[in-house]
Amino acid sequence: MSETALYLAIQDVAAQYPQRRSAVLPALRLAQEAHGGWLPAEAFRAVADALELTPAYCKSVASFYDMFQLAPVGTHMIEVCTNISCALVGAQATLEAFESELGIRAGETTPDGAFTLRTIECLGGCGWGTVVSCDHRYKQHVKPADVPALIEELRHAEH
Repeated sequence: MSETALYLAIQDVAAQYPQRRSAVLPALRLAQEAHGGWLPAEAFRAVADALELTPAYCKSVASFYDMFQLAPVGTHMIEVCTNISCALVGAQATLEAFESELGIRAGETTPDGAFTLRTIECLGGCGWGTVVSCDHRYKQHVKPADVPALIEELRHAEH
């Protein structure tokens, strides 16, 4: 998406709110999509210019929410819930299985740029742990033994 197209898309979103500042979350989402899944400095400037805010304000909002990425991410995003409900049914072992299978630690991206692995506070599936989000699709009751198949599924997914 070009900067002009992003500006116009943000204007369309802003028109739906009584105050332009209220559109900052959807505008950041649009900017993140336009910049390959993360928010570089120019994304904050684009959102700020479109909403008549400062880039610093936009970055402060984005840094609060874990749905926004402040650094480049892999083609595939894997997020393992580590909140108490998932922790009690083995989230740590599942996370360690992902780390072992991918050869990275949580918070890192594989050298080939294919996978980013993150922990996340809660995915809202407390009765179905361990919950793992693979490219924003939730997987429930994930066990360490399930990890190789999930990785293989992502490797062959069209993205």
